[in-house]
Amino acid sequence: MSLLLTKAQRERLLANGRRTAEGIDHDPKPVVKLFTPFANATWLLTELDIEIPDLAFGLCDLGVGFPELGNVMLSEIAALRGPGGLRVERDRHWRPDGTLSQYADAAYAAGSIVDYVKGGAR
Repeated sequence: MSLLLTKAQRERLLANGRRTAEGIDHDPKPVVKLFTPFANATWLLTELDIEIPDLAFGLCDLGVGFPELGNVMLSEIAALRGPGGLRVERDRHWRPDGTLSQYADAAYAAGSIVDYVKGGAR
């Protein structure tokens, strides 16, 4: 899993998870974008569960036209392998344009996660 997240990203994901656990209503920007270089799957993650830090929440798109908000185990993402042993990668250059709900709205309209959210701030 260490290849999927930097230490700083893990800390931000856990901080967002603490806010959720405390019942604080928030709509954070995604912290990290993960993707498969061998398929069309993409994950925009905003938080980690503070009791189960392998459990992430965010916008999940398996590339079949039905992106959805939900939970995913980081260990399951890390275990994915493609042709030639390709692994899931972290987009090191990606920066979020908007909040998770803005990305979800845009993804539902487009049928997949889009890189730009209209009205999002850079």
